Amino acid sequence: MDPTWRISQLRQHIAVIDGKKSPNIVLKNARYLHSMLKQWVIGNIWISGDRIIYAGERMPPLTEGTEIIDCTHKTIVPGYIEPHVHPFQLYHPQSFADFCGQLGTTTFISDNLSFVLSLENKKAFSILDELKKLPFSFYWWTRFDSQTEMEQEEEIFSNTSILEWLQRDDVLLGGELTGWPKLLHGDDLMLYRMQMAKAHGKKIEGHFPGASERTLARMKLLGADGDHEAMTVEEVERRIMQGFAVTLRHSSIRPDLPNLLKGIVEKQLPIFDHLMMTTDGSTPSFHQDGVMDKCIQVALDAGVAPIDAYQMASYNVARYYNMSNLHGFIATGRFASLNILQDEWHPVPESVLSKGVWLKRDGERVHRFNAIDYKAIPSFKLDFSLTSHDFQFSMPFGIELVNDVITKPYNSLIIREGQLASHDESYLMLINRSGNWHVNTMIKGFATNVQGFASSYSNTGDILLIGKNKDDMLKAFEEMKALGGGIVLVEKGEVVASIPLTIGGLLYQGDMEELTVKELALKQALAERGYRLGDAIYTLLFLQSTHLPYIRITPKGIFDVMKNKLLLPAVMR
Repeated sequence: MDPTWRISQLRQHIAVIDGKKSPNIVLKNARYLHSMLKQWVIGNIWISGDRIIYAGERMPPLTEGTEIIDCTHKTIVPGYIEPHVHPFQLYHPQSFADFCGQLGTTTFISDNLSFVLSLENKKAFSILDELKKLPFSFYWWTRFDSQTEMEQEEEIFSNTSILEWLQRDDVLLGGELTGWPKLLHGDDLMLYRMQMAKAHGKKIEGHFPGASERTLARMKLLGADGDHEAMTVEEVERRIMQGFAVTLRHSSIRPDLPNLLKGIVEKQLPIFDHLMMTTDGSTPSFHQDGVMDKCIQVALDAGVAPIDAYQMASYNVARYYNMSNLHGFIATGRFASLNILQDEWHPVPESVLSKGVWLKRDGERVHRFNAIDYKAIPSFKLDFSLTSHDFQFSMPFGIELVNDVITKPYNSLIIREGQLASHDESYLMLINRSGNWHVNTMIKGFATNVQGFASSYSNTGDILLIGKNKDDMLKAFEEMKALGGGIVLVEKGEVVASIPLTIGGLLYQGDMEELTVKELALKQALAERGYRLGDAIYTLLFLQSTHLPYIRITPKGIFDVMKNKLLLPAVMR
């Protein structure tokens, strides 16, 4: 493990305290949140490089060349921490961080799934090391499984690979445990991986939607530390009773936070020191009105005391992950990641410091992150085309969407040749990138009038085709192929909406603002064609996800999650 600061840097920090060297920045007359005292205090914050050298009543003895900022009538809080990020919801880690930094979120704890599925560890780690050079704090968790059915599962998610992730000091936890039913049914391989994580001092994050008290107790005994799936205040209490760290969710498919906090306030539960908040990998347009600042505002609106609201998005996270020596705390020795607010009732910062670098000053962006080179991620290049033979849909059953992500099987009586009528059944095809196999079925409840739709964005990066017109589906496939990856909607042979995803066919090469415009246009076009669910991007992501009930389309074929059974195998081409 490399030290955060070298010996020479530490000596320079001491020189600032001793009056032999000037700090770079002093925030004078600052009213700031002291996270241990849980009080607002008045003082001066000295900053040298990326570190807070001192916070207290004194002014530095030497201030030659120091930028001194009078913060009278301002309020300062720690940079916000997002503890559960999926940095592959069309955006990529750097573009999402660049966006979030302007709103005061300066630290991520992120999913590594997209890196594990697309890169060998050495190449993935090179990207992580490049991200660490940005004035932002990136941390990670390591998956134990793919959350779908894959032929190469044990090769990709090997003990050796997982151990290499766990040995990194910027990997803070293992999980999330989407495959926990296997664990309860006796999967000792996953339990061994959890024990590996524990041996390296890492937390284990659960994924326990609707879990009973018995299930929670069993998972706690097996080593789970926290969970972010509570959907009611009673479920929050159930987790607290079993000693779990609870992260409250406010996402594009589960905007639960207002009701959860309302219930906690009404019940006067004294648990705010043990709660965190997350947007749980929401899609771009959900963030138009904020990230962790949005969660803090929800908390304030629900009647949560301001200090508790800010602690849930900073100190509580840092303390839980054993990094309050660096994050979530305005005090000597921590990273200089600070948000200057109008007051505690306005969590969108006027100015943002991240690791001593001004990202925003007086409401204006003053820094944009350098681009990260993602060339290590294999480009999306298909060397095959589809034929009419691929568009045979003779399966005896299909997949029905109950909501954005939950599915069930159904029997279709629709005649499946040619153009389908304006009802809520469509053709559905999953094809792998090498063109070796495909899985064909029907999908009910996706839309009533989507003619041709293609996406290289999916759980595994394989290709999804949906539609009512096989010619338009083929056209969408070819347009997606020409883009070098993306999401394409076609009608009557014309492209209606598209999002190019040129980083590996999964991620948008551009900023969040541009991406949000394209995503909103796509969602609007889908809504006009009968998509009535909450978030189409999540529907695409979760069609393959075997941690959700009941029927999934996977690289192995149609899979019954509850019976742990392959119903219909993929067809070789």
